[in-house]
Amino acid sequence: MFVYSRKAHYHETDQMGVVHHANYPKWMEEARVAFLDSLGVSYRAMEEAGVLSPVVSLSIEYKRPARFDDELEVRLEVAKYTGVRLEVAYTFFNKTRDELCATAHSAHCFMKDGRIVSLQKALPDAHERMRVCL
Repeated sequence: MFVYSRKAHYHETDQMGVVHHANYPKWMEEARVAFLDSLGVSYRAMEEAGVLSPVVSLSIEYKRPARFDDELEVRLEVAKYTGVRLEVAYTFFNKTRDELCATAHSAHCFMKDGRIVSLQKALPDAHERMRVCL
């Protein structure tokens, strides 16, 4: 499990001080990019090599609201990796209030030149680093 920590910023909240639901996918992306960095797989380097990883599906279940200035953990686990598809499970935990905020799941494919590719063929080193997570 990879843990990404951040605070809920004021601009991410609504008039009631509750984090707006649209921020969770952004936090998922922040956590996923940080996770890849922790593996030594730079998303920037992937893109520079022409490999993209678009979102294929995304789901979020909101449990409890996060509020301005709450300390949050986005706990990320690789649910499935095939070389062509990456599925990630997320748990949003509010450390300030000691409660679960949300659970989520995202799926991604790998593309190069507008076509789906195997990461093993496109970026073998990145593929090997991803396999370690299984």
